[in-house]
Amino acid sequence: MLGHWLITGLVRRPDGEIDAPELLATVPWTQWLTLGFQIMPLFFLAGGHAAGGSWVRARSAGGTVAGWVGQRAVRLLLPAAAYSGLVLLAVGVCAGLGVDPATLALVGWAMAMQFWFLPVYLLLSALTPGLYALHERWGVRVPVGMGVVGLGIGASVAAAGSPRPGIVEAVGALNYLLVWGVVYQLGFCWRDGSLGGGGRPAAPIALAVGGGAAFVALVGPGPFPVSLILVTGQELSNADPPSPAMLAWAVAQVGVALLVAPVVRRALERARVERAVRVLGAGSMALYLWHMAPVLIVAAAFYLTGLAPEPGYGSMAWWALRLPWLLVLGGVLTGVVRALRPLERGMAVAEVRVRPDAGLRGTASWPMWGGLGMSVCALTYFAGHGFAHGGTFPVWPAVGLGVGTVLVGLTRGADVSSDPARRREAGGAVGPGEVGGKQAGGGSTSVGDTESPGTPDSPGSADSPGTAGDSTGAGNAGSAAEDGPLPPAVRA
Repeated sequence: MLGHWLITGLVRRPDGEIDAPELLATVPWTQWLTLGFQIMPLFFLAGGHAAGGSWVRARSAGGTVAGWVGQRAVRLLLPAAAYSGLVLLAVGVCAGLGVDPATLALVGWAMAMQFWFLPVYLLLSALTPGLYALHERWGVRVPVGMGVVGLGIGASVAAAGSPRPGIVEAVGALNYLLVWGVVYQLGFCWRDGSLGGGGRPAAPIALAVGGGAAFVALVGPGPFPVSLILVTGQELSNADPPSPAMLAWAVAQVGVALLVAPVVRRALERARVERAVRVLGAGSMALYLWHMAPVLIVAAAFYLTGLAPEPGYGSMAWWALRLPWLLVLGGVLTGVVRALRPLERGMAVAEVRVRPDAGLRGTASWPMWGGLGMSVCALTYFAGHGFAHGGTFPVWPAVGLGVGTVLVGLTRGADVSSDPARRREAGGAVGPGEVGGKQAGGGSTSVGDTESPGTPDSPGSADSPGTAGDSTGAGNAGSAAEDGPLPPAVRA
């Protein structure tokens, strides 16, 4: 969120129109800042950790693949569909009022720039039962194999040059699942202790040092840029599709995360710190989805009116104004999130009522799978084109997301048991041995959607939204870390 805000700079032209020059392309040294702001590997790491525990509990309680996937999908799709519906409504109104198509397209892109995460995460969630079966059989060798294939695809994309043939683009897109899938799979390994931890830092150190060294080699003498997000005009990108350099950076970040995890866990034993994480976690999906809305509000209030000071773009004075810029956006976002609380509460209630049954199977599951496919396609379109590509209303993607979400949410099938407690367990709502958000005998407490570990060497189990120990309610509608953001367990 802070990264997106920092690199978003507005300029008011003499004719009164607002431009948003691309900072990373205009001031190239700022591409180094993406090394600090590209934290998406942590989302997939936490997501894999959480999904592994949730699937194991659901499977042991008699839940089915379709039921588990459907329940997790609906918790992401409901808030995403609500957000998209409101933005698309605004797009339709603005298009009807004759707003400049170029301006509408820019705004529509800004409001959808974070959407790339959703279809990738939904696909990995749908593949989790199969991926976890591979993990149970081959362990760490699975992410290693996926990484090798991803490196080969990344090298092929780099060798193809620009413009790339269509077949190269299609094959390169597989790296969205392979590269981020490596980190997701490492989450499984973290959960079962395969990556060490506690007093066994050898594996985390090897990941951090090895990944960091590989990244330096790939962006130094290698062909890849340093920026970890897409920069206009660059022949190669580390993000579209994820490159070998992105994979190396992700592996390094996983190693660092595992090394600092014990310190973070000790910090979370303090009630005040845990409370702060819980509060941030409760609003994580709203922060993830809505964090670009304050930019539009501030642009209208200060830039269209000419009230905002405008020193030279990228100058020292411009950088000095970044702090008040961030503070103003933070204040506006706080107001936006508070205004959205009734909507968040409503979605939390709706999610409980419409989520598929844990025992969904056979032909009864077909609408869910079809709806999930439609939703992934629609979200992929929005991620690549925005909500108003060419300044027009995206009719078919909007219909696809709406119908897809309804199909996923309204799918019903035989439940796994008449026992409500067992149904909750099968859906991942409560893990074995948990009482009131505590792990019996482990001394862990639920923070957001992921439990802190019961032992120093084991990350513990990932709890899904709506645990007995989580009273946040509205925030459970969709967490980025376990079921989707922020991002993407580590709810923020």
